[in-house]
Amino acid sequence: MRSGLSEERKQKLKRIAKRIAIGGLVVASLGVVLFGTGATIIRHRLSDLSILGPMPDCRPNVLHIGGTWGQVELQVELADTPEERAQGLMFRTGLSASSGMLFVYEEPGSPAFWMKNTLIPLDMLFFDVRGDLRHVHFGAVPHDETPIPGGDGIQFVLEVAAGEAARLGIGSRSTMRHPSIAPGTARWGC
Repeated sequence: MRSGLSEERKQKLKRIAKRIAIGGLVVASLGVVLFGTGATIIRHRLSDLSILGPMPDCRPNVLHIGGTWGQVELQVELADTPEERAQGLMFRTGLSASSGMLFVYEEPGSPAFWMKNTLIPLDMLFFDVRGDLRHVHFGAVPHDETPIPGGDGIQFVLEVAAGEAARLGIGSRSTMRHPSIAPGTARWGC
């Protein structure tokens, strides 16, 4: 039995540590446990938000998304009225990095989106009443009128430029933080 880590394993751990630091986390919070010749990363339950670093006060134009993969901050435009939700990002020619539109519904439901009159490809992230990510649709095609369902119990939908979800590293077991989530309901509250 070898003792210690291989050079390849050490480099992998260094890359992981760097990504974690960028996300505002510390390596210890990930629960890296060494076993003989390798390392295992203990996955945290979504309810364990101790892994998410402190954030500034909630603001309507800022959305935080976090999880075991790290955390990000996005500038968002709200679509929280029927008229704003119907308009969405139609006829826009671009969407800057780390920005998007947050669709807020009064009650959880089963919203479906389409790309009619939308000029830019989008990623759509569907969140439940607590702010937990339930579904991601990657690369919605401009002008496509095929409905894109997000599932049941969805109250928030975030649209970002196609490829942005992957670029930011948003992964499974994610939750969002925003003042539109009811304080007693939010998993990661303001």
